[in-house]
Amino acid sequence: MTTRKRLELNVYAPALVKNDGRTLAVVRGLELALPGLRLEWEIDKEGRPVEVPQREAWLAEAATRGKLPLLCNGDESYPVTISGMRRFASASAGGQPQFQVHAKLPLDAPVVTAAADVLEAVTQGIRAYWGQATPDGAALDIAYQIAPTREGPPSPRRGLPALKLFQHIRSPEIPYYLGWLNYWSDAAARAIGFPDPARDSELLSRSRRTATGWLVQLTEAPLDLDDPAHLEALKRAYERFPEIGGRGVA
Repeated sequence: MTTRKRLELNVYAPALVKNDGRTLAVVRGLELALPGLRLEWEIDKEGRPVEVPQREAWLAEAATRGKLPLLCNGDESYPVTISGMRRFASASAGGQPQFQVHAKLPLDAPVVTAAADVLEAVTQGIRAYWGQATPDGAALDIAYQIAPTREGPPSPRRGLPALKLFQHIRSPEIPYYLGWLNYWSDAAARAIGFPDPARDSELLSRSRRTATGWLVQLTEAPLDLDDPAHLEALKRAYERFPEIGGRGVA
């Protein structure tokens, strides 16, 4: 696999149920958002792509086990992957089981152009509470906002706020953290107080309404926390939405 920069998506939704068709909807939606993409391969034990016969049946069977097994486009020089896993109630907000979808795509011009459509397709297909898409470099810094140190609490980089562990957040509709592109369902938007026309004019200029919520873009270019303006934009967003990451008053 290449070491090119990647766009990483993480999307959180209600747990899968029996005969759930949402995983197939997610895969098909991602393919439609990136014309020419076909996610019809899995990865064998040697790390090589192997074509999946009867993909729809394969996905349906896996969904009964609460999974979306890793699928890829079969191109080791330009890898696109998607997978999903159940998150047990004990590790999820509000003590409710969830389903998490994770995707990785090359961070190139076509993907950047289509990124909002990609996130919308995945969140609509899985009927998400919330989700985000962020370049992998910034995503690593954001992860430090949550990851506990040996001494106990997290030790965020770059002056970003510390966030609560997922299971300590009161409601599944509250986003765990921010990213470059953010999807907030209507329920998530209500939970964090978005939009407020008087306070959110800048964010609204880079937002769009979807059938079920909002897509909110923090910066014009993909988030790069080495850029002081991007870092300040992320900090302002955390200040604006203290509920994100469980920092609000219960």
